[in-house]
Amino acid sequence: MQIFPQTETTFVLPGPAGDLELLATPVKTDITQQSAIAIICHPHPLFGGTMTNKVVSTLARALGDLGLRTVRFNFRGVGKSGGTFADGIGEREDLLAVVQWVKTVAPESAVWLAGFSFGAAISAHVATQMPVAQLVSVAPPVPRFDLLDLPPITCPWIVVQGEEDDVVLPQDVYAWLATRNPAPQLIRMPGAGHFFHGQLLELRHLLETALQK
Repeated sequence: MQIFPQTETTFVLPGPAGDLELLATPVKTDITQQSAIAIICHPHPLFGGTMTNKVVSTLARALGDLGLRTVRFNFRGVGKSGGTFADGIGEREDLLAVVQWVKTVAPESAVWLAGFSFGAAISAHVATQMPVAQLVSVAPPVPRFDLLDLPPITCPWIVVQGEEDDVVLPQDVYAWLATRNPAPQLIRMPGAGHFFHGQLLELRHLLETALQK
């Protein structure tokens, strides 16, 4: 597909390990479109993570409300995407392939990256490899996936962390962020667990408010 879809569309794109399944969503007709496209990465493939995850869907809605076109996709081995799990290394290649497609169909648009859990790690790594206009990381899985050795992230960066997360420990995330230079904007969500059950609307509201600023 060599144009960005005019309606919400699921399709496959050739990737580094086989086809990649994408879901592209245009801007709502009643919202002023921004010249940016957000690519959103899902949580761990081996633990049920897919592009339809509720936190990923919430990220897509929040970014769509801000006037961005959005792209979600399944990492290799998930859904209709070919290949097998590659310990985060191959998944970075998957994301780069999606970025390349976005740059092909919308070369004038800035690229935003967002991710939840495992997807936050993948998008953070790629944000150090290419120009990114905005990065959003929800529950980045410190200390796994080489995040402790991540080079500086120089684009605007927002991190959201639930304070009752028992999968990604908040104290690990806060200690890591204290070492980052430049430091991201941190949004703490009291009472929120890893999957933000019962707090997805609050997550959406907080993100929209922070990104509008």
